[in-house]
Amino acid sequence: MASVEEIQELKEKGNECVRNKKYAESIFHYTHAIKLDPLNYSLYSNRSLAFLKMQQFYFAMEDAKETIRLKPDWAKGYFRKAEVEFSTFHFTDALISYSLALKLQPNDPSILEAIAKTSLERQKDRKADDQIPWLGAGVGIIMGVIIVAADHILTHKPTLVHPVLMALLTIAVAMIGYGIARGIRYYVKCQREALLEPPVDLLQDDEKEPQAVETDSTGKEERVHRSYTKAQARQRFKKGKS
Repeated sequence: MASVEEIQELKEKGNECVRNKKYAESIFHYTHAIKLDPLNYSLYSNRSLAFLKMQQFYFAMEDAKETIRLKPDWAKGYFRKAEVEFSTFHFTDALISYSLALKLQPNDPSILEAIAKTSLERQKDRKADDQIPWLGAGVGIIMGVIIVAADHILTHKPTLVHPVLMALLTIAVAMIGYGIARGIRYYVKCQREALLEPPVDLLQDDEKEPQAVETDSTGKEERVHRSYTKAQARQRFKKGKS
């Protein structure tokens, strides 16, 4: 059984690596310590930070959640979760997590500062949701006017001579611009959601069943090899177990 001193030594090595920005090495030390002491919530918290620094958001979130599960009355677990949510542009979720941390550690300046920063970023994000589609519509109007002007300047017999046709074309191009801008914004949202999805494991396990013995019509035994491929990849980084 591992001693407290050995676990603390591994933790300190991990902390030193984080200070020196050697995040992959720190994860190695924290994981080793977690194997020896899987109920040590502070190790998960520290490893969550290391994963976050490496932009491994899924694993950072999993460790933050495990920290909260093991120590639900510890503010840092919620703070770690909020940091991951902020980094992946989930500002509303981050505000909720920061608020839970603040309840456990009232008037903490770092938490208050994080809440203020997150509130500002959420406001900017919502403003972008409202403004960008209309910006696309504005660009569409400009493009429509350019098309109408080019039709009159560059052609001998303009096709868009009626004012209604000019207006309809301009409106149509503006609507297209609006739709494209909304589509781009939706794509950005989807990309943000994907940041917290588990990474794809390209290493698939080929699991084989034991050979079965069958008997043919002559009474001779024949070994039949049955195998199947397990296509589902491992998705969780489980508590330091490898």
